Amino acid sequence: MRKLWLLFAQTVTIALALYFVYTAVGRRGTALAPATPAVSAAAAAPAPGSFRTAADRAMPAVVNILTTKAVRKRHPLARDPFFKRFFEREEEDDQNSLGSGVIVSPQGYILTNYHVVEAAEEIQVVLPDGRKAPAKLVGTDPETDLAVVRITLDKLPSVTLGEVEQAKVGDVVLAIGNPFGVGQTVTMGIISALGRNNLHINHFENFIQTDAAINFGNSGGALIDTQGRLLGINSAIYSQSGGSVGIGFAIPVSTARNVLEAIIKDGHVVRGWIGVESQEITPELANSFGLQRDSGAIIAGVVRNGPADKAGMRPGDILLSVDGKPVKDTNEMLNLIAQLTPGGQSTMRILRKSRESDLQLTVGKRPLAKK
Repeated sequence: MRKLWLLFAQTVTIALALYFVYTAVGRRGTALAPATPAVSAAAAAPAPGSFRTAADRAMPAVVNILTTKAVRKRHPLARDPFFKRFFEREEEDDQNSLGSGVIVSPQGYILTNYHVVEAAEEIQVVLPDGRKAPAKLVGTDPETDLAVVRITLDKLPSVTLGEVEQAKVGDVVLAIGNPFGVGQTVTMGIISALGRNNLHINHFENFIQTDAAINFGNSGGALIDTQGRLLGINSAIYSQSGGSVGIGFAIPVSTARNVLEAIIKDGHVVRGWIGVESQEITPELANSFGLQRDSGAIIAGVVRNGPADKAGMRPGDILLSVDGKPVKDTNEMLNLIAQLTPGGQSTMRILRKSRESDLQLTVGKRPLAKK
């Protein structure tokens, strides 16, 4: 019996020893294992009111555009006939300017403003990831202040084009660009107005107005919605100081898309033309013509042998519609005619001496704007 008791005691002792060893090793392993912090889904999600997802989607496609222009310096004595021969070769200096652009396709096409690349001899694009590349000017459209340049790099990000037709006044928008060269910057505001025109900034105007801060260097940058989709190309501001006062203008993406496609296809934008000069209907003109309407465009002049002249349109006629689409004012008339296909047929409804009639004409091609 005593032997059995000793055997039992030894077995229990060995078992307890093994238990303590296992416990000590287990605790030591736990202490040495690296701690993994638990990140909750709530912490990873954007905070209410944050637009970081939209910014993250669009920012990689908004680039800086650096241009170099040669500026000739003329010595004052070069005007003197005697000294002129000593200054036949004028000194040249490089002038750099800064703007922004938006990559709109993985093939490297970039939308920017015409005034950003105007007269540029060299164009360089700097991406947010630090890459740089020389850019080739594909084409320009001074009448909308848009231009297309292209770079050749691999794995280029591109922005998603939005539907500006669905945008409404009061919608939140973000402006992305490189103001004053400080680096890529995002500002927030709302759409203040749609369809702004008669600002005498561009020939064809249909601006999105926003109070998102737009400053020097933002030109050519992106105006996006809260989903990160492109709504417009930032183009101009109303300011007496040169800084933002909350009135900025962007060219809508619908216009930018049409210009982009035309430039890629033809190298320039092809627009319809009928050869007329127009004038707004004012209350004074309405009284003098005895009009009972305040919509339409008065034909102030007709180009001799132009499409309108050949169709029988005369000064004093009031253009009411183009192919059934009503003409509200001269800006609407310009846009409707510009959308016509040169060489095609179009029906113009006019009002002449209180009588409405239709004129059939062959659409001409709008002359290219002088650069």
